Order: sequence, then structure tokens, then C-alpha cells
Amino acid sequence: MKMRQGIGGYLEKNSDRMRYDEYLRRGYPIASGVIEGTCRHLVKDRMERSGMRWTLEGARSMLNVRAAFQSDHWRTFIDWHMQNEINQAHPNRNLIQYYTPPKLAC
Repeated sequence: MKMRQGIGGYLEKNSDRMRYDEYLRRGYPIASGVIEGTCRHLVKDRMERSGMRWTLEGARSMLNVRAAFQSDHWRTFIDWHMQNEINQAHPNRNLIQYYTPPKLAC
């Protein structure tokens, strides 16, 4: 009985966000199937392979890369990642921007 009151209370509290007829008229998806399918494809298929163990940081990093790869953002991500690696590996590269090496005597 208490659970039913809890569910009823939840529905009453959130009824202003449950305007499914309006959402359907506007063309919004209201089913969770699309979301569940995306989660399965994006997360489960990659993260739950046999023998895999993940730290929170490692899983978060992998999912960020996977989300970029599966979307239209892959090229942007790769360009950002390459620039970030260059900045970390060569933080003072701008100091030689206008450097011209002296000519060697022959």
C-alpha cells in the first residue's frame, strides 16, 4: 500500500511534465526504446565485453571517445586531442616561431 502511495505521489508531483499528447503532437519521442537501444549500442556493447574491468575514470574516458566516434563529432575530437597533445608535449614551441637557424659555412 505504501508503494502505491509513493508511486501516486510521484505521478501527482510530476504531472505537469507528463503531457504526452502534447509531446506527440510536436513530434517528440516519448518511448524509452530509442534511449535504451542507444545505451545498449553505445555503452553495453563496448563496456561489458568478456573479462573487462573499468575504473570510473577509465570508463568515463572510454565512453567519451565512443560517443564522439559514433557521432558527427569524431573529427572535431581528433583535432582537439592532437592539439592538446602538442600543447602538453611542447608547451614552449611558440618561442622558436620566428627563429631562423644560422647558415653553416661550406
